Amino acid sequence: MKEKQNTELIVIGGSAGSLQVIIEMIKNLDSRLSIPVVLVVHRKAHSGNILQTLLQQFTDLPVVEIEDKAEIQNHTLYIAPADYHLLFEDKKNVSLDSSEKMNYSRPSIDVTFRSAAEIYGENLVGVLLSGANADGVEGLQYIKGNNGKVWIQDPETAEVDYMPKHAVEEIEYDLIIEPGNLAYYINQL
Repeated sequence: MKEKQNTELIVIGGSAGSLQVIIEMIKNLDSRLSIPVVLVVHRKAHSGNILQTLLQQFTDLPVVEIEDKAEIQNHTLYIAPADYHLLFEDKKNVSLDSSEKMNYSRPSIDVTFRSAAEIYGENLVGVLLSGANADGVEGLQYIKGNNGKVWIQDPETAEVDYMPKHAVEEIEYDLIIEPGNLAYYINQL
């Protein structure tokens, strides 16, 4: 499988209805997973680190809320912090930005997907989950345009199908994912 040797980062975007999919995924991720996974989830601006605390209960992988100028490590699950856009400076370093909201969201999935696509190109897998707005669709198009892999949650399985349905209609995707199979496909990389 070509992806097995080339994938250097997995970036996952989700909004309304995505939390249960994310929890199910991390419960089943291989604890030896060597690729970093970055989660960009829409949430309230002042939600603190409750998401990090919640997710850490379900995995042996370290779960880290990203800080400005952090260095991305393999074998780690990262969360974009509330009220900041997450940008990749290079393959190891990220920065946070508090510029205006995109698609009513900060962090914006589009902003992170686009930034990751510019840095990782064909070595990136972008995953879009359940959600109620179009955030992530343009970012997936950018990932695809930079030869990355595009995975979309099956809209039929999404609690809120707007985001994945819009993505399936607009983007040439590589894989439609059933929530229960997401960890399996990530573990194969």
